[in-house]
Amino acid sequence: MTLLLNNDEVEKALTPADTIAATEQVYRELAEGVALNRARSQVYLPVESKTNPGFRYRFKSQEGGSPGTGVWALRITSDMAGHSFTAGVKRRRILPVATGNRYCGLVILFDIERIEPIAIMPDGVIQKMRVAALSAVGAKYLAPPQPKVLGLFGSGWQASAHLEYLCSLFDFNLVRVFSPNEQHRREFAAHMSRKLNRQILAAASPRETVEGSDFIQAATASWDAVFDGRWVEKGMYVASIGGSDASNKRREIDDETIRRADVYIVHSKEVARLDQSPDIWEAAQKGIKPWDAIHEIQDLLVGSVPGRTRADEITVFNNNTGAGTQFAALGSAVLRRARDMGLGREIPTEWFLEDVTP
Repeated sequence: MTLLLNNDEVEKALTPADTIAATEQVYRELAEGVALNRARSQVYLPVESKTNPGFRYRFKSQEGGSPGTGVWALRITSDMAGHSFTAGVKRRRILPVATGNRYCGLVILFDIERIEPIAIMPDGVIQKMRVAALSAVGAKYLAPPQPKVLGLFGSGWQASAHLEYLCSLFDFNLVRVFSPNEQHRREFAAHMSRKLNRQILAAASPRETVEGSDFIQAATASWDAVFDGRWVEKGMYVASIGGSDASNKRREIDDETIRRADVYIVHSKEVARLDQSPDIWEAAQKGIKPWDAIHEIQDLLVGSVPGRTRADEITVFNNNTGAGTQFAALGSAVLRRARDMGLGREIPTEWFLEDVTP
């Protein structure tokens, strides 16, 4: 039988500890050469939507798997993509134009021995968790051992997951949050303070968020860099999730931050090259950071490249893309826990099989 899950069930089935451990394990498999990932593909129709001017239809897919997860994961999204402005700041925006004002994204898990689909779930919650989990893994290896002050950029969906996951690893004395919408960041700080029982304050400016922090995490939908790299101090750890694609040159960290980084680790150089991302590929082309001095997260985990070696180093992790292997890691963890918890509903696997050779 094939298990169908909804977002609420996915959220019930996963914890920060589970997702961080599953993510770290699959990236070790990647480094060992036993896991496989296909780089993310994003295509846009070359004309604007008739009913949503300024937006275009986008189809995105990524896939990957490993022996450890036991699955091959295919993640697909069907989007109406574009941008909008918040307090003068350009931001990526996806419109909920499917039936019932909803979005459309799926993760399908295939058993790598039986070849058949064993689970289907929406991609929303697992997407949020997989980004936060990899950011947490990067921080585990690159941040100061006992960071005290977290400066967080963002007060939305991704920022909330990042804050929860990072607080599960580090005992911050203070968290400062900035986003362009003052009311939103204040409400976010108050809500997350109650949820996590931490001191979380809304910062008045980007500079106030950076100065005095030893850990900076950007988790936004911003189109442009969210702070000035000249504010970064020695010993800081800086992390970003601002992945771009060939059509949309998003970034959260500026060239100065990259130039000053003693260690620059990214999720995928392959995707950065394909998308010609401004904060990895273009930074290398401009001579800001040599291409060979930029390394990938899986090589850091197995010790092939050094991480933080001195307390005064500026270390940077650019979580620049998604990967099918992440959905395999978290999807397999969801599937195990959901079955143990009796979540979801089963449908006949035979519906998806055929008796002729494809």
